[in-house]
Amino acid sequence: MGDRRSHRFTPELLPVIASFYLNSAMVFNQPSLSVIVPVLDGGEDFRRCLQSIRQGETQPSELIVVNDGSRDGSGEIARQFGAKVIDLPWAHGPAFARNRGASIAQGEILFFVDADVTVQRDTLRQVAQTFREQPQVDALIGSYDDQPGAENFTSQYRNLLHHYTHQVSSTEASTFWGACGAVRRSVFLSVGGFDESYRVPCVEDIELGYRFKRAGYCIRLCKGIQVKHLKRWEPVKMIKTDVLCRALPWTELLLRDRQPMNDLNLKRGNQLSVICSFLSLLVVLAPLAPALFGSITLLAFAGIIGLNQDIYRFFLKQRGLVFTLKSMAYHWLFYVYSGMAYAFGLANYQLRSRHTRQPLVPLTTIPLNLRQSAQVQMEQRVATYSSNSTAVPQLTSVGR
Repeated sequence: MGDRRSHRFTPELLPVIASFYLNSAMVFNQPSLSVIVPVLDGGEDFRRCLQSIRQGETQPSELIVVNDGSRDGSGEIARQFGAKVIDLPWAHGPAFARNRGASIAQGEILFFVDADVTVQRDTLRQVAQTFREQPQVDALIGSYDDQPGAENFTSQYRNLLHHYTHQVSSTEASTFWGACGAVRRSVFLSVGGFDESYRVPCVEDIELGYRFKRAGYCIRLCKGIQVKHLKRWEPVKMIKTDVLCRALPWTELLLRDRQPMNDLNLKRGNQLSVICSFLSLLVVLAPLAPALFGSITLLAFAGIIGLNQDIYRFFLKQRGLVFTLKSMAYHWLFYVYSGMAYAFGLANYQLRSRHTRQPLVPLTTIPLNLRQSAQVQMEQRVATYSSNSTAVPQLTSVGR
């Protein structure tokens, strides 16, 4: 027999015991969390996403994956990680998929995570703790971290720009973010969920955030809650996404809902940068009047640099001089095509409004009974749907 050692209480153990009971109390007092991940052919990035959730120091009450018509076995990957899986026969879009997941969720908090991000070990704890300690917060969004998963320049630039934008923005947000966003389940139900008329990844989360704000709910930007974006961006794909899936639908949303342009990358400095970028295009007229158009062009570029000097300093600190110079060129291009897209969207909106002889109806005029009907339908699905059912739960969301 081995030596029997006595286990006596010593004063040195007191901090350890106190820490154990304190952490236990915090865990048991946390609100229940349902993590919802929509996926379409997620591949290895999706596996890494689920793995990061399962390796977290806090586990969700349930992990729900909505397989949005994948053909690469994403549904089976999700089942390997113990997720509740809803298999959709074809792709309906992330708005539809998230609503399907929310319709069976049991948690007090719905935490939406994209399939191409990984969470940190303490992400779920931070989310639950924020809602527990700040009862006035109805929804929250996080940020990408400053170490993107893809190493090519376009991916690094794109994700660092997103990270910086969130890190310097007000903590009182007016938009939601589906890649890393959480909301109280009762709040989500009260507004009818995501607008399913958005059939591709678009501005469906921004639109939902606007409805939260109009209903009087508080959205908090929690800058310390960060996830890693694994997606690889290429220049053509980035521009196409920015124009077709961001700038154009966001312009219509701003005009339709008469939403002020004062949040995230719609701040006054960004708007002035767009104007300076357009003025810089006058360089093509420099041969006609070199002194005039040359001076305007130089002032325009100086304006862009002055208005964006903080982010250029950030790029310089993070990645060095060469990266910063390339980012400045990308940034100028971003302002040019975003401004063009806004001008086109504005003209298109005005033409359609005149054609209908009346302004397009903002969501604030949707009768309350329609929103309540959507809430009732979601609650009925929660009561009747079981995790081993093969039926696809349906939800009538508030449309445009």
